[in-house]
Amino acid sequence: MKRNKKERQNLLKKTIEEMPFTTDEELAGKFSVSIQTIRLDRMELSIPELRERIKSVATHQWNETVKALPIDEIIGQVVDLELDKRAISILDIGPEHVFSRNRIARGHHLFAQANSLAVAVIDDELALTARADIKFTRQVKQGERVVAKATAAGNDRKGRTAVEVESFVGTEKVFSGVFTMFRSTDYKGESSNENSD
Repeated sequence: MKRNKKERQNLLKKTIEEMPFTTDEELAGKFSVSIQTIRLDRMELSIPELRERIKSVATHQWNETVKALPIDEIIGQVVDLELDKRAISILDIGPEHVFSRNRIARGHHLFAQANSLAVAVIDDELALTARADIKFTRQVKQGERVVAKATAAGNDRKGRTAVEVESFVGTEKVFSGVFTMFRSTDYKGESSNENSD
């Protein structure tokens, strides 16, 4: 469907507000226009390029410090973090993440990005994954950018926190999971003969 310039720019602005880490290439595909047209639209709308948007989010929204693991052990770049609430990370899929035959990302990299983000969002010195229910919804290829979003969904009676993670390439979901996280400060002393999840 061909849109006029005003309609396209309104939708472009809305799309970037909802998915600030979408690339110009992904936007060009979404709106069936050239990358140059997207860049011109962004300039007219005073929307910065992706690199500046990432820097802006990291500078203005990330006011917390990861407690449960060293920042360099997180898979992907954390660009937003509010402990016990939400976190966002970005992983650019390079040659080291894919099968050499078909350039498709190995699943354990997507899992590791999501799992380490689930650990990072926990406001505790100790956070361990007790259980993970995950689903891969489409293949991810070399050159694509995966944006993972984690949301802490509350604690159970054992003091474990459920963290929901969804990963996207552009606006398309590629992975989802619920990670049940053990945390030391909420540990109420389970009996020694009780099985863990």
